Amino acid sequence: MHSPTPIDADRRTAWPDAIHAQFRRVGIRQVGYVPDAGHSRLIALCQNDPNIIDVVLTTEEEGVGLVAGAALGGQRAALLMQSSGVGNCVNMFSLLRNCGFGCVVLVTMRGEFGEFNQWQVPMGAITEDLLRLCGFLTYRVERAEEVGEIVGAGCDMAFDGDLQIAVLLSQRLIGRKQWTR
Repeated sequence: MHSPTPIDADRRTAWPDAIHAQFRRVGIRQVGYVPDAGHSRLIALCQNDPNIIDVVLTTEEEGVGLVAGAALGGQRAALLMQSSGVGNCVNMFSLLRNCGFGCVVLVTMRGEFGEFNQWQVPMGAITEDLLRLCGFLTYRVERAEEVGEIVGAGCDMAFDGDLQIAVLLSQRLIGRKQWTR
């Protein structure tokens, strides 16, 4: 196995910029999140963007209310969460579908490739299935060069068709978590 070259490292860290560019392109004005290391660069980009209101959530299901309120107020919102947070939203996701609110959820996956925390594995294994059962169309990203295209298409589908879209950002993409003592 080889060490990442600087070009590989740039590709691995540039994917949050591609997502932020898509948020700006489609006019997302609110981004809700529970702080997450996997989304840290994207969160910082949203915090520093004067056109986006970043909203720190206590729990992920509060984000569904944020999306609904934004839609009712004529704005677009996106949610950022870790796969473990998807389970917190199951009951609230019905609001999005029943009311026809377009929604984009970006999920950093845990419990996958090289996971050190066994508690992340059960939810990580069912996240995609659970989102589909809740009415989301799901798209998975494994490589940094796919992020812009997939997130862009997901945003267009969500907001042009009032659909619920989830983009799963694989653990290989976001980087393997390491246990530190």
